[in-house]
Amino acid sequence: MEKLWSKTKIGEMELPHRLAMAPMTRSRSQEDGTPGELTSLYYAQRASMGLVITEGTQPSDDGQGYLWSPGIYTDKHIEGWKKVTDAVHEAGGYMYIQLMHAGRMSHPDNTPHHRQPVAPSAIAPGVEMFTAKGMQDISVPRELSKEDIQTTIADFRKAAAAAVKAGADGVEIHGANGYLINQFIGENSNTRTDEYGGYIENRARFAIEVTKAIVEEIGAERTGFRISPGTPLGGIQDGEQGPELYRYLVKELAQLDLAYLHVMHLVKELAQLDLAYLHVMHLGNEKLLQDIRSIWTNPLLVNRAGRALEDLSVDIDSGLADLVPVGVWSLANPDLVERLQKGAPLNEADPTTFFGL
Repeated sequence: MEKLWSKTKIGEMELPHRLAMAPMTRSRSQEDGTPGELTSLYYAQRASMGLVITEGTQPSDDGQGYLWSPGIYTDKHIEGWKKVTDAVHEAGGYMYIQLMHAGRMSHPDNTPHHRQPVAPSAIAPGVEMFTAKGMQDISVPRELSKEDIQTTIADFRKAAAAAVKAGADGVEIHGANGYLINQFIGENSNTRTDEYGGYIENRARFAIEVTKAIVEEIGAERTGFRISPGTPLGGIQDGEQGPELYRYLVKELAQLDLAYLHVMHLVKELAQLDLAYLHVMHLGNEKLLQDIRSIWTNPLLVNRAGRALEDLSVDIDSGLADLVPVGVWSLANPDLVERLQKGAPLNEADPTTFFGL
């Protein structure tokens, strides 16, 4: 693991090693989306991870999916996140706020305006959503009009500016895991016949336009992007053209000179229970991952869900990845870096504590 502990630079950040804290939904914000009092302590405790990527944070009322998830679009949100970023910086770490618009992965009971979820097409994901009343079916979403799409892009732009105002070192655009950007990419979730649907260039258009808007607002050196090729979260299916679509998308994003690309990739089949539903995730496409590495010359983060601890540095050692995001291990072990460096045993994660107040 020697290379894992070497320094590296990503965007404007000088990182002490090649680990990062992966984004993980916690559902512990205040009702209005302002980070709670313990949020600063939670992230500051993990500042030794170097780059801390926050939980998914909605850019608007429409963007909220889960109960008690944080926002970054009001003055109160900015004030709340400023306390968090200050705490992380004081502890020696960097923080990127992940911008996540849930799209159809939502329920009216979970949002401040109690409206129907939105999506590229009026197609329900076919799963349930956790609400204060318990698990409920996700209804058919409202299809976004072209005007709505432009409004949503503007929401992402404003949220990125708000994140930087709150002291974040940058933002990660969540284009993965079945949420809105991924819904535009998915073959079965996007049946539009306009310039945002159909051909792979059209299905990738929303992701690219969101990214361009954010880059224009805060700079490419402060912008990361996350993808999850072939991962069927939220009922998403990439279709036969999926690998080609991701090659095209990555090529287009590469031209924007972003700080990094973050790939969620599976090394074995997993059955997981998250806040919304039980899902089975299958093996990732290794050939596609290699192709992405060839296309993407800037820093690449590869999160291999399901890997063994002893394989943590494999992608770093081979040159496939430049940084390794770690999720549950860092959740259960705030001092993960120190434990790994000393060869100390790790705490076991308790899934019953993952979500909620």
